[in-house]
Amino acid sequence: MKYIIKLHPEIMMKSDTVRKRFTKVLAGNLRHVLKPIDETVAVVHHWDYVEVRHKDVSRQPDLLQKMQCISGIHHILQVEESVFVDLHDIFVQVLPKVKDSIKDKSFCVRVKRRGTHPFNSMQIAQYVGGGLNQAVESAKVQLKNPDVTVKIEIERDKLLFIKARFDGMGGFPMSTQEDVLSLISGGFDSGVASYEFIRRGSRVHYLFFNMGGRTHEIGTKQLAYTLWERYSSSHKVRFTTVDFEPVVAEILTKIDDGQMGVVLKRMMMRVASQIAHKNRIGAIITGEALGQVASQTLTNLAMIDKASDVLVLRPLITKDKAEIISTAEKIGTADIAKSMPEFCGVISKSPTVKALEHQLIATESKFDFAVLQHAIDTAMTMDIRQIPSQTTQTPDVQMVSVVGEHDVVIDIRTLDERDDEPLSMPSIHIPFYKLATEFDKLDKTKNYLLYCKKGVMSGLQAVYLQDKGFDNIKVLML
Repeated sequence: MKYIIKLHPEIMMKSDTVRKRFTKVLAGNLRHVLKPIDETVAVVHHWDYVEVRHKDVSRQPDLLQKMQCISGIHHILQVEESVFVDLHDIFVQVLPKVKDSIKDKSFCVRVKRRGTHPFNSMQIAQYVGGGLNQAVESAKVQLKNPDVTVKIEIERDKLLFIKARFDGMGGFPMSTQEDVLSLISGGFDSGVASYEFIRRGSRVHYLFFNMGGRTHEIGTKQLAYTLWERYSSSHKVRFTTVDFEPVVAEILTKIDDGQMGVVLKRMMMRVASQIAHKNRIGAIITGEALGQVASQTLTNLAMIDKASDVLVLRPLITKDKAEIISTAEKIGTADIAKSMPEFCGVISKSPTVKALEHQLIATESKFDFAVLQHAIDTAMTMDIRQIPSQTTQTPDVQMVSVVGEHDVVIDIRTLDERDDEPLSMPSIHIPFYKLATEFDKLDKTKNYLLYCKKGVMSGLQAVYLQDKGFDNIKVLML
């Protein structure tokens, strides 16, 4: 099976040197992501496209899904490749591939050609189109808005018949832009903001301010790991957790009520700046949108940014909440975000929408900055790839591969995942994002085995449920 990977148009507009570098990086990312799925994968980069071949046809759906989640790709062409002799041979090979699809329909033929031939692209289209029109009586040639477009490419002595076209992620290849640090909370906004920078070619590292205990941390790790695994697994990234509950407590007891929200964000920026410097990261990104809450007015955002000596970027600054949620649903983070409780940290009765710098400085003078420094010093950083092993190594989480007589299997995958690969054993279906509310309704005398494809979400959910006091949970690994 062969695929032709077309580059995002912005890449094609760059200089030859930059385009060559971007294409080479994209080819490397494809190899890194696709080889673990099918070791027969071969990737070759050309000046304006990347070619992917593989032999294991059974892995085709997984490979295609992964390619659609790799940044820098505009679209993917699935092609059948063969050798041709002459113009008539091209027609003879195309006819059986399309004759059934153009019956009783209008069609046109589109041709792209590379190499030296005794005919041009227009002559190929006319010859093949005329032949198809004669061979299929009910078909009709229509050059504008046809029912069926027959696409072929000629590359030297090869005929490439385009079987299907799939949209890519767009943007730039991962790591062609500089690294950024995402302040991730587990909600809709920070996940979408992270995705936007992944798509743009930045390696996104994650910084999490824990204000809701283990439950908050587990949910946020789920979201960050989902983003990494789907869209940036070609590169290593870091996940840093900062215990911010003592900082919140200090704010609640020392800071004037109306200033609390802005001060909290300024404290986060101070921490993020230090961690960014430590890891040589040039920018901080947040999911803030203009006017969404009191701390996100232009005045307050300017005051928040003054606490950071690192560039702060806000890709969602003009987005409506509905737009953000729609993007979260498209990229696969909405279900996790929906399941996350709100961890506001501080809630002011009358939050200011126009904080004044001298007032902020005055109220922050009451804050014990040793508490903030302690939070920085005790921050925990891990390779995001360790999240699954961290869960499986938790002493309380038992991993089993056999279903006992009195065990009940809970398939916690999404509905689409379950339908694509149904389990071959009796099970009940509760998506992971509904477990928190649905599990308490189950028969407590039973033992429950949580299942997901790789054991990551099931492991995290097992930890979460055990923290809630349930001791009848195990993880099923098949």
